[in-house]
Amino acid sequence: SRFLEVERPRFSKASRTLAFVYPYLFDSIPLFYRFYLCAVESCTEAAILVHYKHTVFAFLTCFIFASHLPERLAPGHFDYIGHSHQVFHVCGIISTHFQMEAIMMDMAERRDRLRPTSLLPSSLQTLGSMGVCMAVSLAVIGLCSMSLRFTPEP
Repeated sequence: SRFLEVERPRFSKASRTLAFVYPYLFDSIPLFYRFYLCAVESCTEAAILVHYKHTVFAFLTCFIFASHLPERLAPGHFDYIGHSHQVFHVCGIISTHFQMEAIMMDMAERRDRLRPTSLLPSSLQTLGSMGVCMAVSLAVIGLCSMSLRFTPEP
């Protein structure tokens, strides 16, 4: 998207924003489903409030990244302190903090319910899955590197 920044700045910004938004939304589908269930069944889990805070800050991070506020409202006044990129990182860090807090609370609350039914993977299963992931990653890198040999020089 950086190569298109001069030619098509809006498309470049949209593609960079989508590169962050899409994985977040995809990874958060179980959390959004949990929000829905809590709204329908009025759950009383303490971690849900912290998950809400995490989600609000995640959306705020995306909004600030996409809108370039506050320097858009007052050009030149936020060049050193308060620039949207700085605020974007601060909101992202706060969102991550709330996410980790909510995960720790969930683990503490649900430990007794989940432990008896879950089986821990063996060392061989763990090392095997790591090996498969490394092999697939190296294959992708190898294929991409080989394709560079056959592309014409500009």
